[in-house]
Amino acid sequence: METLEGVLEHITYYSQETSYLVGRLGRQEKSSVTFVGYFPSLQVGESLYLKGVWQAHPRYGRQFQVKEWGPLIPTTRKGLVGFLASGLIKGVGPCTARRLVEHFGLEILKIIENCPERLQEVPGIGPKKTAQIKQGYLRHKEIKEVMIFLQNYEVSPALAVRLFKHYGRRTLALLQENPYLLATEVLGIGFLTADKVARQLGLPFVSPQRVRAAVLFLLNRAAGAGHVFLPVEELRDKLMELLLAPAEAAGAAAAGEGTYREVFPGLIAAQLQELAGRRQIFVEKNDAGAEVVYLAPFYYAEKGTAERLLSLAERQPALSIAEEGIIQEVLAGEKLTPAPEQAAAVEAACRHGVTVITGGPGTGKTTTIRLLLKVFQRQNCRIMLAAPTGRAAKNMAETTGQEARTIHRLLEYAFVEGEGFRFQRDRDNPLPADVLILDEVSMLDLLLFYNLLQALPPGCRLILVGDVDQLPAVGAGNVLRDLIASAAVPCIRLQTIFRQARESMIVVNAHRINRGKFPFFNRQQKDFFFIREENPEKVARIIVDLCRERLPAFAAFDSLEEIQVLTPMHKTPVGVERLNRLLQQELNPPARHKNEIVNRGLTLRLGDKVMQLRNNYTKEVFNGDAGRISFVDPEAGEIVVVYPGLQEAREVAYDLSAMDELALAYAVSVHKSQGSEFPAVVMPVVTQHYILLQRNLLYTGITRAKRLVVLVGTPQAVALAIGNNKVEKRYSNLDARLRGRGL
Repeated sequence: METLEGVLEHITYYSQETSYLVGRLGRQEKSSVTFVGYFPSLQVGESLYLKGVWQAHPRYGRQFQVKEWGPLIPTTRKGLVGFLASGLIKGVGPCTARRLVEHFGLEILKIIENCPERLQEVPGIGPKKTAQIKQGYLRHKEIKEVMIFLQNYEVSPALAVRLFKHYGRRTLALLQENPYLLATEVLGIGFLTADKVARQLGLPFVSPQRVRAAVLFLLNRAAGAGHVFLPVEELRDKLMELLLAPAEAAGAAAAGEGTYREVFPGLIAAQLQELAGRRQIFVEKNDAGAEVVYLAPFYYAEKGTAERLLSLAERQPALSIAEEGIIQEVLAGEKLTPAPEQAAAVEAACRHGVTVITGGPGTGKTTTIRLLLKVFQRQNCRIMLAAPTGRAAKNMAETTGQEARTIHRLLEYAFVEGEGFRFQRDRDNPLPADVLILDEVSMLDLLLFYNLLQALPPGCRLILVGDVDQLPAVGAGNVLRDLIASAAVPCIRLQTIFRQARESMIVVNAHRINRGKFPFFNRQQKDFFFIREENPEKVARIIVDLCRERLPAFAAFDSLEEIQVLTPMHKTPVGVERLNRLLQQELNPPARHKNEIVNRGLTLRLGDKVMQLRNNYTKEVFNGDAGRISFVDPEAGEIVVVYPGLQEAREVAYDLSAMDELALAYAVSVHKSQGSEFPAVVMPVVTQHYILLQRNLLYTGITRAKRLVVLVGTPQAVALAIGNNKVEKRYSNLDARLRGRGL
């Protein structure tokens, strides 16, 4: 292998998912070179040594393939300024870096590490800034030391960064003690990676902790795919496949005890029993008599959800004559006569402890909620409104005129000293409510629903509203479908499409698609259009043109605020990542007055549409929240995002270490759009997305639009989606528990 040394001049591409980087390395008195490899969040200006080999890429030419790398301490004043101003140390930008190097020269790094108080000799740097600079430098140094050590064990830089964030200085000690902790405790690190580290550290294939880690990993992965449990036979098959592959590839017998195929079944049985004894898993028979395996949190949640729902449902108050009169007065007072199902839904919600109301677009779900509010307000009930996401809660508040909150805020999720983050509303501190109306229940996963039920006081009416034909929740469980299938609580399906809604082709086509029929396209003076194009590259260009010029000219839509591109997949020429790059360039191009920060190859610019990618309880922003960048400080390495709030907008600050929680949101996946509404939706429907093309995905995408839908693609892809009505099977036993009275 050859070794190169130089300064990172430019990041051409960086994938936050894989840590793959394409960059340019500037070399002293030599030409710059392109290099590729797997790296952490490097910043322009860092000095590096790279070990690797040259390769000829068929499209991009000669590149240096990096196998090993490390930081170099800069040896020139220019290099030191670039290093300090690279964003690695919070609060140090180009100006501060230049002043530090001008004052201390080549000794600046030694000063920071050994005599940081001397930094205050530089005008503008006080005690607080001094502490910030030292802390940032030492943390950076510690992370790099961990990465360099872990290279010996073939651990990628991106993995090393996640490990250090999780364990800090204990990383190496814990890794040597039990590398399988990585598979169950660290976000984004799978069993195969942990197993590879264990091999490098010399742990045997037949160690009990290896089998236990595999069990927990597979159950967690199943939960990520929506399953509450796995059948024990399926789990055993998956375990054998997972455990055997690397063991048999090594080509050795299992420590003299027979072949691995002979040894693993006994080990698996023993460790399932061990985990059950520790109450980390639960094994029981489902309603079909088959043994199934739960992770403990999902077992308690499913069992507890059934018990609490049945307890709430058993309260079936008899309506007094006065109360029945209130219902009739409210219904009679409407300008438009409510449909029979709406009247039935209102009456059911008044008569029963738990009621489910479901229906498609235009069938009056919002009107039914407003009718219920009027009835319960006339009875002086304490009413609360909530939804799973901030955007869904905001829509609920706007359409009802009443306060609505996210479930997390309703349950007062916050940090508690000595306990960490938890819900502060629970069985011991219930919500002060007589009625809770919950909207967008199709998005609700089992764990969140269980925590909500725990916080409802005895006798509280629970009214669940949602569209069962939409995509299921991202988390584990199938709450709305299971509730309806169980028939344990009253369920009213709204089916009448009101006259005003019938005038919308969005509503008409949503119901046609839901019934397996092909939608109507391009009717004059309507709101649903289809542009035919087979070439994915041309589809992408059409989408950009629609957002930039055609839709603003057609109906005065604001390109940034009112048009949302939805797409089924992240990759491909018309996936989320590519469309975001194209749309950012056209809708918010670089300009002298727009500050920007490049972090891990992602350019975040003043005015950009962005989305939060995971729950951050400290900042109180959650997965799927969307906002606009209102402030960028390249000097300090900070940005501010304004998120539309339920009452007022909120400003949330991010430093470089937290910016990987953000992604551009000019285009988002259909799954991420759940619970939201947009004036106009543009959506590619191409056969390249065949893996995810299904009826409920297309239905969910078009029902996000309020005024206009434009599909771009081929009729074959639309037909493929409509014809695929196989709702993905999710392992859940909630409906059986409800039918079996909570057992």
